[in-house]
Amino acid sequence: MVALLLLGFSSGLPFLLTSRTLQAWMTVEGVKLSTIGLFSLVALPYSLKFLWAPLLDRFVPPFLGRRRGWLLITQIALVGAIAAMSLQSPKQSLQFIAINALVISFLSATQDIAADAYRTDVLKESELGAGAAVFVTGYRIALLITSAFAFFLADRITWQPVYAMLAILMSVGMIAAFFAPEPEQSSAPPMNLNEAVVEPFLEFFQRLGMQGVFAIAFIILYKFGDSLLGNMATPFLLKTGFSQTDIGAIQGGMGIFATIVGTLMGGAIFSKIGVNRSLWVFGGLQALSNVAYLILSQVGQNYPVMVVAINVENFCTGLGNAAFLAFMMSLCNQRFSATQFALLSSLMAVSRDILVARAGELAEWAGWTGFFWITILAAIPGLALLPFFAPWNAQHPQRSKVG
Repeated sequence: MVALLLLGFSSGLPFLLTSRTLQAWMTVEGVKLSTIGLFSLVALPYSLKFLWAPLLDRFVPPFLGRRRGWLLITQIALVGAIAAMSLQSPKQSLQFIAINALVISFLSATQDIAADAYRTDVLKESELGAGAAVFVTGYRIALLITSAFAFFLADRITWQPVYAMLAILMSVGMIAAFFAPEPEQSSAPPMNLNEAVVEPFLEFFQRLGMQGVFAIAFIILYKFGDSLLGNMATPFLLKTGFSQTDIGAIQGGMGIFATIVGTLMGGAIFSKIGVNRSLWVFGGLQALSNVAYLILSQVGQNYPVMVVAINVENFCTGLGNAAFLAFMMSLCNQRFSATQFALLSSLMAVSRDILVARAGELAEWAGWTGFFWITILAAIPGLALLPFFAPWNAQHPQRSKVG
């Protein structure tokens, strides 16, 4: 669990360095907004990581084993790539910064593949909830450091030394990768790329049958309502009259802390009631938590209601994250866990990044009160799939450990 906490931190550390943190640096340096907007494209590797995930299943580094070896390789490369950002300036070398940011995203996505596979392989069935919660907690702590703490430092020194210090913090993950226990391998890695690319998909559907189809649809839809709200939460708060300082302090500080608490509590409850019931309970709470924003849209600029709405929504999101992550791990075969989890997490990103693209138009059409009703209703299709593959009283199928 200590290793998972540190690896979660290492996995979360690079994420904002090519998005929100880099955007702040470029804004301070006077880069055009249109150019800053184009930099969102450097995050593409996170959505496409399933394309090279089979390589991490197929090839075993000559040190530390199949999972920890890849973790250490990507972490060492990330130290160099993040440190290289500290040697540049958006005013003078914007093209190099774009290339550098793309390299960081690629290495970070590759580290995520290895970390997700390690977590899936090393945890026993009874440990999935706790392991997912601990990993996400480390991830969220890293987001706090690369947002709130990094912004605090950047106001007092320049962004270059901030990036240099963040590069040094990647050593946390390297220490974890070096000392963490290597998962026991109950089957041999794929012998060739055909086995690594084709067999993970065949094995998944042969093992789960129609339940696999329902599970994939569920993964896409389970957090749809939550993602719709998250996409428009900040614009809603600003247009309601809250300042950026208010939003940063409550949403970026208290909100992330509420998510961490929810994640840890979700992991503990998951261990008691199991996969199926956790998905029902936490999915329902995720949908109901949007009611807090619905109430805020009615009362307007009310600070106590704002604090409650943000914390309730983030807490319930944390509950759902723990169960959802553990559920996806439970679907993976250890022999192909890097490929299968990368594919499932990419499907999860469909609702987070693609299905929510029209959220702004929905808000304009329905108004804020109508929009928040839509976010509540958007949670129903995902929950409606649960009886088909995760009935309340049924035992969740044991994940496969062999090829």
